Amino acid sequence: MGECFAWTAVGFLLGSMPFSHWITMLLVRKDVRLYGDGNPGAVNAWRAGGWRCGVPALLLDFSKAAVPVHLAISYGRVGSWCLVPVALAPVFGHAFSPFLEFRGGKAIASTFGIWSGLTLWEVPTVFGVFLSALVLIQKVDAWSAVIGMACLMPYLLLRNSPETFLVVWAVNFAVLLWKHRRDLTVAPSLRPWVKRALGAVGERFPF
Repeated sequence: MGECFAWTAVGFLLGSMPFSHWITMLLVRKDVRLYGDGNPGAVNAWRAGGWRCGVPALLLDFSKAAVPVHLAISYGRVGSWCLVPVALAPVFGHAFSPFLEFRGGKAIASTFGIWSGLTLWEVPTVFGVFLSALVLIQKVDAWSAVIGMACLMPYLLLRNSPETFLVVWAVNFAVLLWKHRRDLTVAPSLRPWVKRALGAVGERFPF
């Protein structure tokens, strides 16, 4: 129980570190929360300071979630149901950072991070494929993130994932829904190339 609490605390502390905010303040003296949707994440860090802010912000937001989960499993001998709080701690830390008055980022990079800590490349790759496909098809990023995450559940079931993974997924999904709730009020919108392709198919095969 002591190790479980300790690794959960470490994961939350690391996850709560707002690297995107700190990096843009350090390198370009800009507040990342004044760009884009105001989210203190890697995308807005890129908007504020270009690649030299966006790339390190993305890598650090991913690593601060992946590293503690991986270390807890590999060296802390954390397993069974203790995996649930340990895996979720970095996501909650990032999404509700005490360094930013509990107004953190949208937890996409940290989501990739915790699943990398749990499964190495496997689940992050699947999530990345779903997310990339959805971004190519429609324009509202929030819907891409939420639907991409939803698509992970059938995959986890097909691979016979342990119950702990399913619980981590459910809470992770709920956090993404909450953090994207305002953006989800905008209806999904197909990209122009998809509309053109569907129009061409409709003309060729009228129903």
